Amino acid sequence: MNSEKCRTLRISDICTKIVSGGTPSTRNPDYYGGSIPWLKTQEVNFNRIYETETKITDAGLNNSSAKWIPANSVIMAMYGATAGKIAINKRPITTNQACCNLTINDKITDYRYVYYNLMSRFQEIASMAVGGAQQNLNADMIRGLEISLPPLSIQRRIADVLSNIDDKIELNRQTNATQRIGSNSKRLEGWNFE
Repeated sequence: MNSEKCRTLRISDICTKIVSGGTPSTRNPDYYGGSIPWLKTQEVNFNRIYETETKITDAGLNNSSAKWIPANSVIMAMYGATAGKIAINKRPITTNQACCNLTINDKITDYRYVYYNLMSRFQEIASMAVGGAQQNLNADMIRGLEISLPPLSIQRRIADVLSNIDDKIELNRQTNATQRIGSNSKRLEGWNFE
């Protein structure tokens, strides 16, 4: 790679939007149990997000600072034990306020390249967290992070290689889970539970 072609930009320079989410009031049961995926930072763990543990309703979305985040955004946890961990959402979702959601400008960079770059820098980013009892990042710290960008074509090639590895890991996990279910079913064959 020709280092002269690399350029260093801030995260704020490569995003069309940087927002945090919000949490609908847990005192109102009408805000939960709907069909809108709502992500908590505990689910952000260097992974792809297809589903969330919690769903909110339209009322929950409309009566909080939660907002829709487009698919293929890079999500960084900002608070506590998860600070600096990242994920990519593979479908539109909403998040809590402890998530910093980066909508990447695809004319400048490949969202997957940004994800892998930030993942490789987890220790550096986590060490930036400040605070008393709970160490936190904030959106301004994340906006100011610098990222070295090769030309877009090279970013895509790097991201393709790393994504293919992740695809294989994901497939192996699914295969292992299916095999575990199958072997548990075989163990139960012949048992009479009546």
